[in-house]
Amino acid sequence: MEKLFNLQKHGATVPREFLAGLTTFLTMAYILTVNPRLLGEIGNGMTPGAVFTATAIASAIATLCMAFFANLPIALAPAMGLNAFFTYIVVQKMGYPWQLALTAVFMEGIFFIIISIFNVREAVAGAVPANLKKALAVGIGLFIALIGFEKTGIIKIGGDSLFGLGKLADPGVFLAVIGLVIIMILHSLTVPGAIFIGIMVTTILGIPMGITKLPESWNGPFSMPEMFPRFKFDFSLPSILNFKFFTVFFTFLFADVFNSIGILVGVTTQAGLVEKDGTIPRLKQAFLADAVGTVAGAALGTSTVTSSVESAAGIAAGGRTGLTALFTGLLFLVALFFWPVFRIVPVAAAFPALIFAGLLMMSPAVEINFKDPTEGVPAALAIIMMPFTHSIVDGIIYGVLSYVTLKVVTRRLKEIHAVTWLFFVVFLFKVVLDGVGK
Repeated sequence: MEKLFNLQKHGATVPREFLAGLTTFLTMAYILTVNPRLLGEIGNGMTPGAVFTATAIASAIATLCMAFFANLPIALAPAMGLNAFFTYIVVQKMGYPWQLALTAVFMEGIFFIIISIFNVREAVAGAVPANLKKALAVGIGLFIALIGFEKTGIIKIGGDSLFGLGKLADPGVFLAVIGLVIIMILHSLTVPGAIFIGIMVTTILGIPMGITKLPESWNGPFSMPEMFPRFKFDFSLPSILNFKFFTVFFTFLFADVFNSIGILVGVTTQAGLVEKDGTIPRLKQAFLADAVGTVAGAALGTSTVTSSVESAAGIAAGGRTGLTALFTGLLFLVALFFWPVFRIVPVAAAFPALIFAGLLMMSPAVEINFKDPTEGVPAALAIIMMPFTHSIVDGIIYGVLSYVTLKVVTRRLKEIHAVTWLFFVVFLFKVVLDGVGK
């Protein structure tokens, strides 16, 4: 352990690293419930059991890579927001077969590996203005929170008004509200694994209410779920050589890049692992672990795998080395044998976790410079467009278009990144084509 993870150098011990790994896992375990619920709605081979298996194994692979390659206490799993984008936008709204959606994720992961090897990842991230990056996180947070509210029935979409409250007298809505309140209280009390505990408590409360359906025959938790849809891609040229596919690929790529950079900087700073000159040790290896996780996830049958902000919980518990990630990765593999426990979680217990995850993603809003109209207006437009159009792509497009336009009319062209100009032209072309087509 000492040779692999340099425990003494980081002031770490095996028991403390195990506790940190367990804390990180419990904090992330809700993903094993929510991700199968989201992607499992697709059907046609993309079933909850298959997605659960893919989620657990892909998370384990990526986290173990982080442990051995980068020696950082960071765990990885399918990203909340991108899994919703995968299901509700790419597959259901845009009409892509899930095999083609996985192809976009796979190709994004391969491209991610290439730019990580050649150290150009930061340059790609720099193509989008800082305030728009923050707006991306906030907009995705609103988007997935809205999905959670809609799926639980807490908010009704359509009817006499655009949005309306659901009926609290509905047992499913009432249980979902209880679940959300439990999660908020536990999180506010800084209880480790607050979201996961909230899901489990809500599931138990749903039994007497008739919402949590127990299996007719209970053989115990130690049975594996169905296998994942392995290597189901569509590389046919008509499918991938079009602008529509590019926008999906672009969205997955940039959300992945921004997410991993932000989380890596944040959690390593929290852990005191940043060097005196501000550099993060083994950053290239950490990026590669992130990219390998995305490729593995796509190959196994799940959406983009990336560094998880929940790793901060394990760091707060004392995690300082890759040994923390090693224990977390192993626990993801152990979770495979508890599929019967995870599968009984009802929508009313699972989707409040998605709502709360979305609420937590809104914190970057306080860092957006709304005082400068050329920065604040594009950011606000991007945030608003994502939930109201049910499209992360549209939020990015109109954010970039308005950003460049306002910088040009205020004669602040030097603030526009060269690659941002390229995106502006491509997005403008898309908007014009969409308008002509309609």
